[in-house]
Amino acid sequence: MDMRNATWRKSSHSDDLGGNCVELANLGDAVGVRDSKAPDAGHLSVDRASLLALVSRIKA
Repeated sequence: MDMRNATWRKSSHSDDLGGNCVELANLGDAVGVRDSKAPDAGHLSVDRASLLALVSRIKA
C-alpha cells in the first residue's frame, strides 16, 4: 500500500504536551501503527484480529 495516502488517526487519549501516543491507519486487511512523535520513523502493519486481541488484553 502507498503509505502517502494513508489517513493516520491519533489516539483520543493524546494531548499536545508530548506524551506517549500512537496513531493508527486503515491499511485494508491490516492496521498501521506508528509513534505520533516520530511519524517518519516507520510503522508496524498488524492484522486486525491481532490488534483487537492486543487492545482487549491491555484493557483487561
